[in-house]
Amino acid sequence: MANYLITGGAGFIGSHLSEKLLAAGHTVTALDDLSSGSRLNIAHLLDESRFRFVESSVLQCAALGELVASADAVFHLAATVGVFNIIRSPVETIGNNIDGTQAVLRAAAANKTKVLLTSTSEVYGKSEHAPFAEDDDLVLGPTSKGRWSYAASKIIDEFLALAFWREFGVPTVVTRLFNTIGPRQTGEYGMVVPRFVKQALRSQPLQVFGNGQQSRSFTDVNDVVEWLTRLITIDAAVGQVINLGNIVEISITELAQRVLAITGSRSEIEYVPYTQAYEHGFEDIARRVPDISKVVALTGCRPQIGLDETLERIRQSLLAGQVAG
Repeated sequence: MANYLITGGAGFIGSHLSEKLLAAGHTVTALDDLSSGSRLNIAHLLDESRFRFVESSVLQCAALGELVASADAVFHLAATVGVFNIIRSPVETIGNNIDGTQAVLRAAAANKTKVLLTSTSEVYGKSEHAPFAEDDDLVLGPTSKGRWSYAASKIIDEFLALAFWREFGVPTVVTRLFNTIGPRQTGEYGMVVPRFVKQALRSQPLQVFGNGQQSRSFTDVNDVVEWLTRLITIDAAVGQVINLGNIVEISITELAQRVLAITGSRSEIEYVPYTQAYEHGFEDIARRVPDISKVVALTGCRPQIGLDETLERIRQSLLAGQVAG
């Protein structure tokens, strides 16, 4: 059984990953400053003898070196996420993401501890070459558009992870996540699915930003953590960039309609201009769908959970009061 460190371990994905690893008999240390994570996400794990929670950020944790040294591998999930955060606090977003990743990688270099970095489909930017493959060009907008700062910071994170592998022999794996959804995800920072479900349950209008024709591929968090737990053990994944996502596309308007059907809500769909929802000159991505042939070849796994099933679980968790924000 292995000892894993998860940065961002009290977050949405981190808490599900902790559950998965503990169920497999591993030991987990979750490091999180609770800036976007929550104690509620891990409350059911705190009495588990093989689970330890350290409340601190990656950048402020004096014991980071010790935590990494005692781990067999590190899942580096900690990052500033969400479009609202990116627009409101671009300096913090850039610093947290780049400096935090470098801090983890430097700590890992001491013992060549394996690090799996979670990046994002945002790095593909405005590319129109969908489905996106890992070796495709990355096409970002101008630096005058603040929304691209998040993608740029995660691109640097990826460069850092691969550079530490090539230069210092730190075994790193880079994963690009495509719109992971499930219970415990909050809509507070702009995530569309929990925001829609909560609006529907409150009989509020479902606010679709833009014209609603932009498409996304939504992946259940359980499918994502299945991939993560497999990739951390696969030597052939080291030094690779790997897409994790579902190949089924749906427009945001269709998503809103699906949420209304699942919840039985009579809420209306309201279209909100990007300038009102975000900022003047905001640029969105028309399509975001992955090529997942690499992760399927490495792990033998494809997504198993459909969108309707995930939406129903989110509905139930919100009704049970398990998600705040």
